[in-house]
Amino acid sequence: MKNITFSADEKLIEKARLKAAKEKTTLNQQFRDWLKRYASENDYRKEFEQLMEDLSYVNSGGKFTRDEMNER
Repeated sequence: MKNITFSADEKLIEKARLKAAKEKTTLNQQFRDWLKRYASENDYRKEFEQLMEDLSYVNSGGKFTRDEMNER
C-alpha cells in the first residue's frame, strides 16, 4: 500500500476523525473507501450503458394506461 499526504484545515480533520471514531472506523479507512468509489464511478456508468444497449431489443408493445401497468 502506498502512502500519500494531504493538506486540510486542522479543525476539519479533527471533526472527520471524531466522526470516523463514532462509526468505529478510521479516517484512513474512510478515505480508502471513498477513493475506491471515486475511481470506479465511471465503471458503473459504462456498465449501465452496456446494459441499456444489450436490452435495446426489448419492445413493450405500446403505451399502457396506469390501470394496465398496475394489473397483477
